Parts: sequence; structure tokens; C-alpha cells
Amino acid sequence: MGKEEYIKKEITKLLEYWGGIASIVGAVVILLLSPLDYVVTPENFYKFLIYRVVTAALFLIIFSLTKIHGSQSYQVSLFIAAALIVSAMIELMILSHGGHQSGYFVGFIIVFMLSLGFMPLFSTAMAGVLAVTIYLIYFIPLLLFDQISNLPVFINNNIFLLATASTAVAWRHYNDEIFTRKLSLEYDLSQEKEQLAQYSTKLEDLVAQRTKELAVSEQKYRGLFDNASDGVAVYDSNGIIVNVNRKFCEVHGFPVEALIGTNIKVLDAGKNDAEKQARIRRLLDGESVIYEARHYRKDGETVLLEISAKGLHIDGVVFIQAFHRDISDKKRLEEQLFQSQKMESIGMLAGGLAHDFNNILSAIVGHIELLTDNDRLDADARRHLNVIESSARRAGQMISKLLKFARKGAFDFQPVDLNSVVRDTTELMNKTLSHRNVEARLDLDSTIPHIVGDANQMEQVVMNLVVNAADAMPEGGTVKMTTAAKTFRREAAQIHPLLAPGSYVILSVTDSGTGISAAIKNKIFDPFFTTKEQGKGTGLGLAMVYGIVKDHKGAVTVASQVGKWTTFQVYIPSAPGWQPVQPAIPESPQPVAGKVLIVEDESDTLKFVSETVQSFGYSVISEGDAVRALQIFKERSDEIALVISDIFMPAIDGRDLIKNFKAIKPSVKVIAMSGYQIEDFVRQDIPLDDFLRKPFDGIDLIRKVNRMVRPKSLLS
Repeated sequence: MGKEEYIKKEITKLLEYWGGIASIVGAVVILLLSPLDYVVTPENFYKFLIYRVVTAALFLIIFSLTKIHGSQSYQVSLFIAAALIVSAMIELMILSHGGHQSGYFVGFIIVFMLSLGFMPLFSTAMAGVLAVTIYLIYFIPLLLFDQISNLPVFINNNIFLLATASTAVAWRHYNDEIFTRKLSLEYDLSQEKEQLAQYSTKLEDLVAQRTKELAVSEQKYRGLFDNASDGVAVYDSNGIIVNVNRKFCEVHGFPVEALIGTNIKVLDAGKNDAEKQARIRRLLDGESVIYEARHYRKDGETVLLEISAKGLHIDGVVFIQAFHRDISDKKRLEEQLFQSQKMESIGMLAGGLAHDFNNILSAIVGHIELLTDNDRLDADARRHLNVIESSARRAGQMISKLLKFARKGAFDFQPVDLNSVVRDTTELMNKTLSHRNVEARLDLDSTIPHIVGDANQMEQVVMNLVVNAADAMPEGGTVKMTTAAKTFRREAAQIHPLLAPGSYVILSVTDSGTGISAAIKNKIFDPFFTTKEQGKGTGLGLAMVYGIVKDHKGAVTVASQVGKWTTFQVYIPSAPGWQPVQPAIPESPQPVAGKVLIVEDESDTLKFVSETVQSFGYSVISEGDAVRALQIFKERSDEIALVISDIFMPAIDGRDLIKNFKAIKPSVKVIAMSGYQIEDFVRQDIPLDDFLRKPFDGIDLIRKVNRMVRPKSLLS
């Protein structure tokens, strides 16, 4: 760009800027002076107000036209138009009030001062033409339409106007010269700066040529720097980045040009400025620092980094070299592992509590039965017993759910059509959903393969997800369930860290409810965590979903937008061509003669079992200590035909106790009692003949005892 072109461009910009300001200010001043008309010439007030409003409106139009980026001539034309418009307005006022003797001629002096004194026209000839034009607007109408009755005043006014115009033109010429020289100097300085930059470039080239011996060393350094597996950044003591490698750019999503010269604090998403300053001080003092930080990416997301930094002294200047390792996936995996371990720990705790509680329930239910057989109870007492029994059995059902969450129940893995499970479960829940104004929509892929799973457990998964969705829509809404099949390779870990590559059937449950906030998203699978008010939820639903899906070697993910929707996706391995293994059916045991040894460390349960068995005519040996029970069996094994033993007991575990009984007398029959499922003990190769799951009632107990022994041979 040449000097003249540069000056012309700057003048145009200045005209555009001042033209807009002048038009707005002019419109405001013209309207603000209207009260003066009322004082000077009340009879012309409304006429002059119309003149002023029209002129102000034209000024606003000129203001809008100045925003169109036109040429210098275009901007000058707008300015001249504004000057002529206001001159015409003043002339109309002069003709209406006093003519050549009107005091409104002062308005022309103001026009001369503003148009020629302040606005840059940058041409003395153009300024002169404008001054003459404005003067003629004043002079000619007076000659044509006014009778000059006071010649001295007329001559005085004209001389005053001509003097003002001449002075303004001279001032305009002086200012134009100064401004032109200023723009010329700015242009010369920019050219010299550019020339200096060229000299600097040549000097750098010269220095590069004279330091060729450093090229090999530099190349090695650059290779190690750029190809490092971690992001590397070098910045000065103020945090200004002076160099970054390729990996650093990839992690942050910025090109190297955008990063160099930027303060490292701009990338740091942390809010603790005091901590950042303290870290810098430690580095400048020579200390190595390893810390975790979140940095912004170009796409607006953040990335979690492990940063190892140390200060380096180079030619007396301290620089900081920092290695940045992306640990987002590592942290996500750690969180998933922590969640899994937490679920396992809580599951073990839940299982232990359920077992102990089942022992208590067994004693309660059993003694209720014993009391029910008492003929001395009146109707009111029996009614209270029925309430107690009903409550105890409901508690048993709750414990059963807790055991399923604790993954202590048995899973019957078979090929399962997930579409059928979804349809059947939805059909069962349709009435409940309709009462809550919730519509269930199914979009099931008929081509998906079967899964390897337990149909009952998968029904629990679907039911809990649908109930959770309905709870999220208190005013009603839509829950949509879809199925699909997909094979994942390396991308499986991106969906969920614990999801292995393979073929999966995907169940998606989407609701139009309140959504899940980020603050609680990581807690929703925790047992007993619920956002519902007290008494409205147990917090076990999603925890059961998590546990069941994990036992099926799958994964569950959740995505949500608060106030709009939530989608749970369940991934279960598919089972193309899978054949179930048929378990061996044990032969029916043959009844034998002898006594019944009952081993139970819970005294209330021991009393219930013993009294119930004795009430049917059996000879019973009761023992609450497993060690003493084993000693009794060793001494009297010939007369003991049946053992009823708890599984979990102090001193000697029931599983080891049963194995010892069988080792001493292989023909002895054993009925185990436990709050867990029999399959848990069959898998451990415990030689059982039958099983009683707590809590149980007297009828179940006697039915199993009768199958094991001959009653007549056991009568005392």
C-alpha cells in the first residue's frame, strides 16, 4: 500500500467516524434549541418545531448512511448534505422571523465553525466551495424575498459571516496540513518498521549460517522433543510459553502458533490462583513439582493432566519445562474400578446383614407357627399374630431383594430373547404406567441375537429401569425402549472402561423426564442412594441393575440432559449358537432310620426347629455349638440318620462341618439351612441332600425331613 493510498484510507475512516458523531449530535442539538424559539418568537414556535424535527430526522437518515462503508467522496457527500440541510433550515427561520435583521443568522456562524472547523474535508478548495455555498443559502433568499430596510445591519451580518467563513477555511487548511503530515509520518514509520523487520530477518539468517555446527545438536533435540509420548511445554518465569511439542498441541487441540507467546495460565481450568502462584515459586526455587490439573481444549472441553515440571537455568534465565500426560482415561477407569469395588464391598456387607436378618426372621416365623398351634389363644391374639407373620414375610421379601443385589442369588444362565423379556415386562407394567400417565413405546430390532442370561434377572433390569423412568416423569410422559445389536472392538473401552471387545445386544431406555444433574450422576448406582422423599424409595433399584448387568459380563451407561431426557443403555453379550448345559438331576434319597441332629448357633431358631421336628414324633439332638456337635456325631454317628445344620456358624463353618459329617458317615443325610441359595453351596462341592432357605416355615421343614427319614423308626 502506497503513502497516498494509506492517507486516503485513514481519511475515509476518520470521515466515517466523525460524520456519524456529527449527525447524531446535530440532531440532538437542533431539537434541544427548540425552547429558544418559544422565547424569541412564540408565534413561530410550532412552525420552527416542524423545521427542526424534519431536519433532525434527515440527520438520523444521514447517520444510518454513514455506517455504509463507502469511499471518501461518499462520506464527504453525506457531510456536505448535512451542512446544506441545516443551512436551509436556518434560512427558513430567518425569512420567517426578521429577515436580514433576524438574530437567527448566528446559526450560520455555528454551521461554519462545525462544518469547516471540526469536520475533516481535507481539501481547501472543497472547503471554500462549501463555505461559499452556505453563504449563498443565506444571502440569495434575502435578496429575493426580503426588503432590506436596515442596510447597516444587513452589511454587518454579511461581513460577520464572510469573516467567519474565511477564518474557518483557513483553519481547515492548517489542520489538514498538520494531519496529512501526521499520517505521512505514521506511514513512514510503518515502512521503516517493516524494513527493520526485514533487516532482522536477514540478521537471523546470517546468524543461522554462522552456527551451522549446532544444526546436528538442534535436530536431535527437536526430534526427541517433538516425538515425546507426553506433551512438553517450556515457558518463562512469567508463564509465557516459548516452546511446545507436537503431543502438547494434540492434547490441547491448538496449533503451535497459537500456543507460543500465550500464558500457560490461560489453559489452566483451575480456579485457585494462589495455588498456581505458590507452584511457580517452588519451581523457580529449583524444586521439582508433580501435580494434577485440568486444562482447556480448543473445543471448550477440559482434559485432566498429570504434570511433572522443573525449573531450568539457561544463560542466567530460568525457564520451566513441564511434561503433560493425559490421564482422563486412567481416571475414568479408576473411578469405574472404585465403583465396582465399592459395589462388591457393599454387596458383601448386604449379604452378611441379610444372612443374620434371615436367622432372626426364621425364629420369628417359626415361633409364630408354634404359638398358632396353642389352643389357648383368643381371636384377638391370633389376629395380632397374623399381622406379625405378614410383616415378617414382607421383611423376608425385602431381604430377598437385598440378597439379589448382593449377588448371592442363583442365576440360571440360558439363551434369552431380550425382545420377549421387554415385551412381557412392559405388558405387565402397562396398567401401572397408564395410571401414572406414562406411555411406553417399543422399537425392538427383530434381528438381534439371543443373550446369555437369566430371564428373571433381566426382567428385573427392565422393570427397575422403567420404574426409574416413570418416577422421573411425575407429570407423565413417554418412556421409549429400543434394542439393537453391535460388535465392538477397541472402541469398547471408550463406551465403558470395563466393557470387553465382542458382540453385544444393547437395550436403551429413554424417558422425557427431569433428567439427572452432573452432581449426582456418579452416585445413582450406589445402594440406598435416592432423590425421592423419605418413604418413597429404597435406592436399591439402579444398584440391582448395576449388579445384575455386571454379573452378565455387561455394562450400563447413562446420558442425560437436565429438564429434558435421560437414557440408560445396557450392554449384554450376545449368544449366537450358545447351548445351555443341563445340570445333572440327583437321585431321590432313600429314607433311613435314626435320630435327627440339629446344629444352629442362633438359639431362637434352634428352639423353633427342634420343637417343630419333635412335635412330629422325631427323636432330636439339639446343639448350638458346632464343635460339640461334631464331637457328639463322632460318638453317636451310628444312631444319627439326619443332620439339619446351619451353614454360617462361629468356630467351625457349616460347610466344613457337613464335610466332616459325610467323611465320618457317608450314608448320613444332611439338610442345610441358610439365607443364601443352594446353588452357592453346590458350586463349592458341598455334599448336601436337601436345602432350606431362611426364613422357612414348619410345613417346609417337616416336608423335607419326611423325605429324608422314616418316621416310625425315629419315634422315641
